[in-house]
Amino acid sequence: MALRETFNEDAKLYDRARPTYPPGLVAQLARAAGLGPGRRVLEVAPGTGQLTLPLAEFGGEVTAVELGPDMAAAARRRLRAFPHVSVEVADFDEWPLPAEPFDLMVCATAWHWLDPDTRAEKAADALAPGGLLGVVVTDHVAGGTTEFFHRSQRCYQRWDPATPPGLLLREAAEIPTRAEEFERCPRFENVAVTRYFQEITYTTDAYLDVLLTYSNHRALDAARREGLLGCIRELIDSGYGGRVTKRYLHELITATRTESSRVDL
Repeated sequence: MALRETFNEDAKLYDRARPTYPPGLVAQLARAAGLGPGRRVLEVAPGTGQLTLPLAEFGGEVTAVELGPDMAAAARRRLRAFPHVSVEVADFDEWPLPAEPFDLMVCATAWHWLDPDTRAEKAADALAPGGLLGVVVTDHVAGGTTEFFHRSQRCYQRWDPATPPGLLLREAAEIPTRAEEFERCPRFENVAVTRYFQEITYTTDAYLDVLLTYSNHRALDAARREGLLGCIRELIDSGYGGRVTKRYLHELITATRTESSRVDL
C-alpha cells in the first residue's frame, strides 16, 4: 500500500483528530479568489473536509476530488448541508478535467502527494485564465511544548528505525518557502506567500489520535507503532501533566493562471 493510501484506513479518526485551518487563511484565500455564488471551486485531496466546509460557506459550486472512498464518505457527511458541494472518489493525477474550468483550485496539506512532474501543469489546465491556485503547506515548528517534542525523539529513535539522529523542531523562520515551483512555471504569475500560525493543546489521548492520522506512523508495523505510542504516552503523562501544545505553520501559496492556452496532459 502506498503511504498516501493509509489515510483511508480510519476516516473517522482523521475526521475527528485533524485540525482545521486558521480563519485568517480561509478569509485571505476567499478574498484572493473572489469566492461567492457562481464561482467554481476545485479542491484536490480534501480529506474529510477540514477546508472544504469553510470554503462551501461562501456559496460557490465546489467539486472535491478525494482518493480514499471512506474519506470521501466522511467529507460528504460533513458537507451534507451544502447541496452545491460534490465529492468525487478519484486519483487527481488521473482524473479527467471537466470541460468548464474552475475559478479556484485549492490543495491543502496534500500537494506533495501529487505527481511532481505534472501537478502544476494540470492545475493550470483546471483553471480559467485569471483563475487562482491556492496551495497550503503545513509544518510543525518550534513553539508550544517544544521541550516535549525534542524529548520525544528518544521514543522515535527506539521504535522507528527511519528516524534521523538529532532531529529537532526548527523555528518557523528557518523553514524555506515552497513557492519556487510556481515561480518557475510559466503558466502562473503573481505568486504570493502568506504564513499563518496556530497552537493547539492536546490531551494525551488526543495527541496520540493525531499521530495515528500521519502516514509514517500508520506505516509502522503493529509492534513498533504500539511501542512508539506507549513511549509517548508515558512521556506526556509523567512529564507534562497529560497535556502538550503543538505549534503549526500554515503557508498559503497563491498563484494566478496566466492567459496561456490550455495544455492537454
